[in-house]
Amino acid sequence: MHTEPHQPLTPATRYGNPIHRPRPVQPHTILLPQDIPPGVDWVTLPNGVHTLAYTHPHPGPTPEPEPVRESIPRWAKTTALLAPTLGGGIAAAGLGISYAAPGVLAMAEALWATVALIAAGALAPLLLRTPRGRVGRGAGPVQHITQNITATGVFGRATGTLNNR
Repeated sequence: MHTEPHQPLTPATRYGNPIHRPRPVQPHTILLPQDIPPGVDWVTLPNGVHTLAYTHPHPGPTPEPEPVRESIPRWAKTTALLAPTLGGGIAAAGLGISYAAPGVLAMAEALWATVALIAAGALAPLLLRTPRGRVGRGAGPVQHITQNITATGVFGRATGTLNNR
């Protein structure tokens, strides 16, 4: 453990220490009104004493402040950058639809033709079994039609025979 060298404490005299010595009294200087520097003025303190103090200068007409340039928010920048992209995407979609329209119309017509073919296939047996001619003559002979279709491969050409008995 480290210890400092010991010095005995001696009682100090009242003014023996230079820190506690009173300052010599200097005579007050008298300031004339023309000697008061700018920014200093006579003021009255709350206890009624008049004294000199620094004061704020009274401002004259204040110049208009320059307009503060506000920064653009991040969401506005993002929206501004996405707008042309979104518009370009919509334009490309419209162009694609305009090129695809004839094909879509052709597919719609093919779909209607398929629906008509299915309907005709479903109604054909009903139409073939109805009596031919007027009432009282009886039904005509029943015809049997046999059809054989063969095709090779997925996209091969189909061939077939039709037997009417």
